[in-house]
Amino acid sequence: MRLIERYLFRQLVGPTILATAALAALALLARSLSEFDILVEQRQTALIFAKMILLALPQLLNIIMPVALFVAALVALNRLHTEQEIVVCFAGGMSRWRVISPAMRLAVFAALISLALGLWAQPWSARLIRETAFDMKTDLASTLVRPGEFTEPGPGLTVYAQSIDRDNLIKNLFIHQEKPNGGSVTYTAREGVIAKRNDLPVLIMRKGSNQEFSSAGVLNYLSFEEYVFDLSTLFQSDELLHYKIADRYPHELFFPDMTQDWEQHNRVKMLAEGHSRLASPLYNIAMMAMALAAVIGGSFSRMGYGKRIAAVGAAAAVVRIMGFGVQAACDDQVWLNVMQYLVPIAATWWGLAQVFRQKIRRYVPIGGAQPLGGLS
Repeated sequence: MRLIERYLFRQLVGPTILATAALAALALLARSLSEFDILVEQRQTALIFAKMILLALPQLLNIIMPVALFVAALVALNRLHTEQEIVVCFAGGMSRWRVISPAMRLAVFAALISLALGLWAQPWSARLIRETAFDMKTDLASTLVRPGEFTEPGPGLTVYAQSIDRDNLIKNLFIHQEKPNGGSVTYTAREGVIAKRNDLPVLIMRKGSNQEFSSAGVLNYLSFEEYVFDLSTLFQSDELLHYKIADRYPHELFFPDMTQDWEQHNRVKMLAEGHSRLASPLYNIAMMAMALAAVIGGSFSRMGYGKRIAAVGAAAAVVRIMGFGVQAACDDQVWLNVMQYLVPIAATWWGLAQVFRQKIRRYVPIGGAQPLGGLS
C-alpha cells in the first residue's frame, strides 16, 4: 500500500477494534448474567465461571464482527468524507478502487479471522464448554447436597447440610438412610468431603456419630473421628458426553459417520451448520461494501449523509436477518445451502455497484446559449 492508502487503512482499523471490543464486552456481560447460576446454584468456583464466559468469545466474535465492521466503517468513512479527505484523494487522481482498497483489505482480513474462528476456534471452545457443563452436571457435591435443604439423592436416603464452602467442605452434615431389611441408620458429622477411593466415590465424614436401628428395634450407637460412606451405589450414571452440532469440526459436519443413528437423522442440519461456517465470514465483506455504498456511493454533500446512512443501515440489518433465516431454513432443505452464499455475495455486489456507478452525461446544457447566426 502507498502512503495515502496506509493512512486510510489506519483510520479504519482503530474504530473497528474499538467497536469490536465494545460489542464483545457487552456480549460477555450478557453471557455472564445468563450463566450466573453457576456460582449461585451449582456452587462452582469463580475460575470455572470465568472459563465458561470466556470460552463463548469465539462464537460471539463471529456474530458481532460484521456489525462492528459496519459501524466502524460508517463512522470512519463519514468523517473522512465530511472532512473532504476522500474528495482530495479523488482530486489527486486516485481511482475509486484505490480509495476503497484499504477498506476492502480490512474486510478481507476480518473475513479470514472469522473463517479461522468458525472452522477451528469455535468448535474447540464449544467442546470445552460442553465438557465443563457435563462435569458440573455430574458433580457429586452439588448433586448430593444443597445447603440448608433436605434432599433425597437416592431411594431411602435423606441428606441435609448447613453449608458448603468454596473448597466443597460440607459443614454440619446429617444423613438418614432406610435399609432394605427394615432398619435405618442416621449419621451426623461436623464436616464431610466427597472424594474418591479406588476410583469409587465416597463421602468422608469427620467428628460425628451414627445411630443404627436394626429391624428388631435394637439401637447401636457409634461415635467416630472419621467414617467413610460409600456413594458408588447411588451414582452409577451411564450418561455419556454428547457433542451437539455446534460443537463439531468441519470434517465432522461435511463427512458424518453414517453408521451412527444420530448423525444419520441430523445429516441435513450438520450440512447447514458446515455451510454456515464457510458463508458467515462473507458478511464482513458485505457489510464493508454496504458501508462504502452509504458514504461514497452517492454525490458529495456538505449537509452530511444521515438519510443515506440510515437507509443502508436498515438494508444491512435486513441482509443479516435474511442470512439467519436462510440458515434456519437450510435445516430442512439441502438445496437452500446455496442461498447462504448468495445473500452476502449479492449484498457485496450491490454495495460495490453503488460505489462504482458513475452517471456521465453526454451533453451538458448551457443556460440561454444561442447558436451562432441566431440574430436576425
